[in-house]
Amino acid sequence: MIDKILHDFLIIWATIDPIGTMALFAGLTATLTPQARRKTAFKTIFYAALILVGSILLGQLLLGAMGISLLSFQVSGGIILFLFGLMMIFSKDSPQTGAEPQHDISVFPLAIPATASPGAILAVILITDNHVYTFEQQLITTLNMLAILGITLVLLLFSGAIIRVIGIGGASLLTRLMGMILAALSVEFIMEALGIEKWVSTVS
Repeated sequence: MIDKILHDFLIIWATIDPIGTMALFAGLTATLTPQARRKTAFKTIFYAALILVGSILLGQLLLGAMGISLLSFQVSGGIILFLFGLMMIFSKDSPQTGAEPQHDISVFPLAIPATASPGAILAVILITDNHVYTFEQQLITTLNMLAILGITLVLLLFSGAIIRVIGIGGASLLTRLMGMILAALSVEFIMEALGIEKWVSTVS
């Protein structure tokens, strides 16, 4: 159980990328008042939590309704997570959001795709497979995810001070490190789906 909690924590942390979200939040809310920044932070995490919890509850049901097996989804999801990890590793330090000035940035781009990223949505569906994990295990994974969102909220609330300490370069370095971990974990997803991991263990 401890191994799964740690495994899920690393995957969710890497795909939500609290450090990268914090850096983006700091840049986008630099001109806001402290009160407006706090309000934006809480709204961002609230919307992201709704999206990710909804993905856990309904994601696999929607896949089943469309006739997509979770095995196929796991392989494709692993590939996408790998590409997502590469994007984190080679991303530019100043992301282009394309948001309009009047747009609610707590919805886009902060809640989605920055916090509830496509990678995070894919990941939470895969690691709460109804055919593999019990309800208790899925509940623990959900609480794990909510805990990471809680950590993200704290980082957003103190983003200005944290960025001043570690600098944009430090935030960028941490984001790239998590991208490398995510790329490795995505390979594990694909190997597990194709049965390669078991074959390697048997041979060794």
